[in-house]
Amino acid sequence: MSNTFLQPGETARYNTLKGPNGLRAGWRLLIFFAILLPLGYAANRMIDSVLEKLHADFFTPLGGTIVLGGLASTLLLTAWIMGRMEGRSLADYGLPWRRAFCLQFWQGAAFSFASLTALLVVLRLSSAFSFGSLAIHGADIVKYAAAWTVPLFLSALVEDFFYRGYLLFTLTTGIGFWPAAVVTSLLMGGAHYFNPGGHGLGPVAATLYCLVTCLVLRRTGDLWMPLGIHSAWSWGEVFFYSVPSSGQVAHGHLLNASFHGPAWLTGGAFGPEASWLNVALLVIWGLIFSAWLRGVKYPNPAAIPDSRMRILVPGTAS
Repeated sequence: MSNTFLQPGETARYNTLKGPNGLRAGWRLLIFFAILLPLGYAANRMIDSVLEKLHADFFTPLGGTIVLGGLASTLLLTAWIMGRMEGRSLADYGLPWRRAFCLQFWQGAAFSFASLTALLVVLRLSSAFSFGSLAIHGADIVKYAAAWTVPLFLSALVEDFFYRGYLLFTLTTGIGFWPAAVVTSLLMGGAHYFNPGGHGLGPVAATLYCLVTCLVLRRTGDLWMPLGIHSAWSWGEVFFYSVPSSGQVAHGHLLNASFHGPAWLTGGAFGPEASWLNVALLVIWGLIFSAWLRGVKYPNPAAIPDSRMRILVPGTAS
């Protein structure tokens, strides 16, 4: 739209409200949260009622599925409403359903689980961790292994899409991808400060993790590999290796694992994510993903009208 025929006051108002990408990013984020907060409040009331009736605990597969399913539905509904207003889709915000559980999802999951295993093996060799004995047996192993996949995927979906979905995309249209990635990563890291044991390295590691998965998003074009990375790591912590995950310990886990070493090495109450070993691991992740995933695929140029924000040379590393 040209400003040629606008009066001076109208031009100022246009510049304040609208830019090359339509309504400016700040206003869109205000609308997003104006929709999300009341919907989230209503969803929480319904979730609490259902949990009370079922006598379900959030730290069980059933309770976690109810809570996180409600939160994921609310978040996706809000993003869908914004997409209708903006002429965009959830795919533009990083979640194309046609790519659901694609090969890159499983590659990310395998890479993440192997990384967690290596981290815990190093802790075991350092006499700072014990895998322990089995906490459940027989059919319960299969039951809980399957049951925990649902809430832990939903947990990854809520966290990843909140920080690296609509929020990251919208900030990218205003300030560019990497400044937006830094802002959303700091927000995610800051939120982890309030987790049990979150006054140590946990928020730092969460910030670094968010930056690394922003790189993965940038190179793959969507959130499906980050979702595989996140959900497999959480499943490995919560169920398989039975260690604290961001300060949370769940019911129905496989092992009676325990830590013996100092918090800087084991992560303490926050879990292995808050260890210096994990910080080093995340740096290695960044180097591996930089070499492994080539080219720039996010954001989708068709979703951003401003030519200055477009990817001018497909396949260029960034």
